[in-house]
Amino acid sequence: MILLILIVVVFALAGFLVSRRLKSKFKQYSQVALKANLSGAEIAKLMLADNNISDVQVLSVEGQLTDHYNPANKTVNLSPDVFYGRNAAAAAVASHECGHAVQHATSYAWLNLRSALVPIQNASGKILNIVLIASLFGGFALGLPYEWVGYIVVGAYSVMTLFTIITLPVEFDASNRALAWIKTRNIVTPDEYAMSKDSLKWAAMTYVVAALASMATLAYYIFIFFGNRD
Repeated sequence: MILLILIVVVFALAGFLVSRRLKSKFKQYSQVALKANLSGAEIAKLMLADNNISDVQVLSVEGQLTDHYNPANKTVNLSPDVFYGRNAAAAAVASHECGHAVQHATSYAWLNLRSALVPIQNASGKILNIVLIASLFGGFALGLPYEWVGYIVVGAYSVMTLFTIITLPVEFDASNRALAWIKTRNIVTPDEYAMSKDSLKWAAMTYVVAALASMATLAYYIFIFFGNRD
């Protein structure tokens, strides 16, 4: 248990530092006005049009860094700072989210796989919570043998870990598509491009930390349940 607590603390701290760095970079680059004078919403609509995507809406949603693409209703959802922003950070985030829309439109394999895993991942999370909570009361209150509990916990966490790993190529590819487009389309100057690239690098690091944390936790559960076998 001490090892698990240590894993949680270490990666929570890493996640906090990366998130803090991301917010700092976003704030810094939000002060740099684009010479093209385009808002995030305008950039998003232009990128969608350039990729012949006409069935995706660009919407403004509340919050900070709440930007995301929703494949279920085909919407690019941008936070107010990005939707209305006319700066390097807004350009990076808006084009990145449109990168996901392009992935969806072109049936990008990793995105399709991640989408297929969503219901399984959600179910695995619920099962894991039930088993772990039950395990705290009466020594496995579900009445299952210790080994079975191990299989359930490791199996459920394996699905969740796989989801975080598959997310990495999806996010990196969306950023690559975004950066390539804003460069070739002359949305940004060389200096603005460097800022956009740096913004997306730190955004990607949040997913890297999450994947590493999940893998470390999975390794812990495997060791706890099956590591002491002769």
